[in-house]
Amino acid sequence: MTGRHGRDALTGRHGRDALRADTVRATALRADRVTRRFGAFTAVSGVSIEVGHGEVVGLLGANGAGKTTLMRMLLGLLPPTEGGVTMLGGPPNRERRRRVGYLPQNLGLYRDLTLAENLEFISGTYGAPVPVLPGDLAGYATTLVGAMPLGAQRQAAFLAELSHRPELLLLDEPTSGVDALARARLWDTIREQSDASVGVLVTTHYMQEAQQCDRLLLMSHGELVAQGSEADIIGDTRALSVRTDDWAATFAALNAARVPVILDSRAVRVADTDSETVRAVLDAAGLTAEIERVPATIEERMLVLARASAG
Repeated sequence: MTGRHGRDALTGRHGRDALRADTVRATALRADRVTRRFGAFTAVSGVSIEVGHGEVVGLLGANGAGKTTLMRMLLGLLPPTEGGVTMLGGPPNRERRRRVGYLPQNLGLYRDLTLAENLEFISGTYGAPVPVLPGDLAGYATTLVGAMPLGAQRQAAFLAELSHRPELLLLDEPTSGVDALARARLWDTIREQSDASVGVLVTTHYMQEAQQCDRLLLMSHGELVAQGSEADIIGDTRALSVRTDDWAATFAALNAARVPVILDSRAVRVADTDSETVRAVLDAAGLTAEIERVPATIEERMLVLARASAG
């Protein structure tokens, strides 16, 4: 399926997977057992990862898991204490970084410059043409970036980092703080890039976004603790749904008993714990609830692994 009609016939996630299965993807980015220490503190420990061209790899983990430190090492902005990084065929350097698009959490835009001035400056650093503003951003051309809505700022940051047609994208929580529609639009952009053979490594704390990645990496306390598909990462983790009228007291009681518990809106969920244990905790607290076994989620697996790695 190499012609236009063959490609058009492949729609959706399964279509993209089938198309990629026909093509051997070269490695765009590789880390080999990288470690970063800050004095006595180890922020990242012995992590090995790989990102192929045309692949979207999701890097997951709680705040403080080491995701941003790892990303800075991958870019060559922070030297590893141990291990090595290969980017686009060699070690990270200024020339190779010119072929990379990097979107940090702070977006990399100057808040006291207008949108047009930002795009002109950033494109100039890459020697690339200034991108044309799409219709929904055109009205912000003379607006200071600091006065723009966050969703528009993130869209503008994407536009700026794509101006030089990068071969690799590193995106650090690119959709944080924006509404669902803006997140969907930004993910459309990510997928357009991967379909054009750009390798993408993206950190996110939105589990819905994890389902849009081709492969997932899960970090906890500076270590890579799981990788693969969503099902691979969840593995044999078990979960319970605890339905109760007093969700706040129920959560507090289970948390105080050191049961792995999370809140999903007002729904109380428990990971890798039998129903008898949960019932005993609630009975001791004078609480009643209906307990039902449900499929586990990545959040619950993250909680279990975080507790295990914390000792």
